[in-house]
Amino acid sequence: MEFTIIISIITAVSGIALGWISRTRTIRQDAAREAGAGATLQTDVEYIKRGVDDIRVDVRMQGQRLETVSERVTRVEESAKQAHKRLDRLEE
Repeated sequence: MEFTIIISIITAVSGIALGWISRTRTIRQDAAREAGAGATLQTDVEYIKRGVDDIRVDVRMQGQRLETVSERVTRVEESAKQAHKRLDRLEE
């Protein structure tokens, strides 16, 4: 009878130990997965930040180009106005 009790106790203790080891291993694996996911997410956010910065630079450059074109159009309009005045004088 004592032999079965000893085997039962050993079985229970080994079951508890194996369960504890398995739980610890699962917790470590989950932590590693979460760390990997966090690193991936941070990398993606960095990539998006760089893209937004590039877009800002492009928008700023387009604004400068638009200002330049606007100035040139104004000069062309003034030149055309003067040319029309000269043509009007010639017609008279």
